[in-house]
Amino acid sequence: MSGYDEERTPAPGEVPPGRAETPADGGPADVQSAAARLADLEDKWLRAVADLDNMRKRVARDAERVRAEERARAVREWLPVVDNLDLALRHAGADPGNLIEGVRTVRDQAVALLERLGYPRNDEAGVPFDPGLHEAVGTVPAQGTAPGTVAEVVRPGYGEGDRQLRPATVLVATAPE
Repeated sequence: MSGYDEERTPAPGEVPPGRAETPADGGPADVQSAAARLADLEDKWLRAVADLDNMRKRVARDAERVRAEERARAVREWLPVVDNLDLALRHAGADPGNLIEGVRTVRDQAVALLERLGYPRNDEAGVPFDPGLHEAVGTVPAQGTAPGTVAEVVRPGYGEGDRQLRPATVLVATAPE
């Protein structure tokens, strides 16, 4: 046997081989102290887990409350549009020209509301085709517009960038044959 194995002095905090870590005197008071410390740590851990669970529940409740408030705010914004549609329907038997003008006014009101909510209308013809803003559903020979531009908007898009509700559905001008 080498002298290293027999006489080696353990470093501070190191447990010598073959010995269990015990308090200095190993008496009942030290065991009770360790048990009390363990019980205290377990209590703190259980409280932390309960606090985390309560926080998760509170965040979920707050998120649902915010969603409900935002839905209510958006619906309140739409109420005047619905009121004006009701008014137009009430006067549907009157002069058709007035009815058309009333519906056009309500549509303009709805488009303005969408813009206030952060979703501007995209219905420009004659602009370069952009696959991020437009969805091409067909092509037409260019007449008065350059090839690769929006010749006609079939259905307007709303929003822009990462807040786009839908792209504009368009016909794209191609070079005449």
